[in-house]
Amino acid sequence: TGPISCCTRVVADEGDVETCAMSSSLRNAVKRKTHKERSQLSHRKKLGLLEKKSDYVKRARDYHKKEDAIKKLQEKAALRNPDEFHFAMQSSKTKDGVHVVETAEANKYTQDQLQLMRTQDVGYVNLKAQAEARKIEKMKANLHQIRSKKQNKHTVFVDDEDELKSFNPSEHFDTPETLLRRSYNRPRSEQVEGNRALSSREKLDARLQAKMAKRKKLAAYRELKQRMQRHKKLTAVRDRLSLKKDLAGKGSKRKIRLYNEDTGNVQIVYKWKKERKR
Repeated sequence: TGPISCCTRVVADEGDVETCAMSSSLRNAVKRKTHKERSQLSHRKKLGLLEKKSDYVKRARDYHKKEDAIKKLQEKAALRNPDEFHFAMQSSKTKDGVHVVETAEANKYTQDQLQLMRTQDVGYVNLKAQAEARKIEKMKANLHQIRSKKQNKHTVFVDDEDELKSFNPSEHFDTPETLLRRSYNRPRSEQVEGNRALSSREKLDARLQAKMAKRKKLAAYRELKQRMQRHKKLTAVRDRLSLKKDLAGKGSKRKIRLYNEDTGNVQIVYKWKKERKR
């Protein structure tokens, strides 16, 4: 009878569990009333917002945290060893019983050292600007500048008037008449005829190559534009650092404000007094 009663109990327990689970799911499905927190009364609005329990918990935790910190400090002060010594005491001091920490960062370097560091900063920025300028010149030499306005003309010299009248540019340059205005990638007539006889597969490959070349060209122009903007920013930073270095140097100077009538902006210019160099 023992095992049977055990099985009966387990089944009964399972039934109880199923019943409890079912009742809890039904309880969750029923819409409950939303309890709203009470706000501050109208005649007590001058006292501010009504403190909720969450606000009280935060305030209490902060209060006890500060209280524990004060207790620890009091304990350290009570157990302090008057003969305690460490080497940092040699460079520290107290003023009216308050420990004073010397902030030597402002006077850490002399004026000559600061001037040298400013010169090194200007030299580094100038080096980067020069490297960027060289890269820009190299990219301009490699790119054809197709989008820019044409600056050059192709002049062909002939012997007499008759040859001038019978001159045919298409025959002279050996290219179709529709491609004469091209200043780049101008194929010859035999190349054009060969392209017409190409298969559909080869034409598709040629179009893909042309598309990739166009994409690379646009990417190169985009990079050139970014490098030119970077060079402009580096030049502005270099000029600003140079001005700071010169202002920190010796010599009497005067600030002059120049008004630009065209743009309406005010430009600040510094003028140094002329000194006789010995």
